Amino acid sequence: MTITPTTSSASDSKQTILDRRYLRMARIWAENSYCRRRQVGALIVHNQMIISDGYNGTPSGFENVCEDDEGITKPYVLHAEANAITKVAASGNNCTGATIYITASPCLECAKLIIQSRIRRVVYGEQYRLTDGVELLERAGIEVVYIPLDEISTTADSSTH
Repeated sequence: MTITPTTSSASDSKQTILDRRYLRMARIWAENSYCRRRQVGALIVHNQMIISDGYNGTPSGFENVCEDDEGITKPYVLHAEANAITKVAASGNNCTGATIYITASPCLECAKLIIQSRIRRVVYGEQYRLTDGVELLERAGIEVVYIPLDEISTTADSSTH
């Protein structure tokens, strides 16, 4: 599988500009994670409105410690995508037709959740060593866009709305 990152140009489409902004926001949201090894953030957007957010961490009511004494992630830590999707489900809303912005490419289990929640686009900023999640999304006909986080400016876009 070959994943080609998007590249910036003077003629970036409005969607590309929005994708970069939401991905920057997901990166900032990842800072809420208590995980030491890796912080991941996710935003679900529908019609240019954020309908959910998530970051990797322990389930509600658990201590905010993601790794054991050896630095290994505890098996019950939830991924950012799972947190965002279950938050939408708990609200009584749905993700049909939405875009999920994730700081890292989804794993296989999160890809299955994305497919079942009827999200139609996935934009991510960092490739994980395993690509089976992205491959499954593509097989399901979901649009997958890779925008490297290091290409995303931390300052506002110079373009206007």
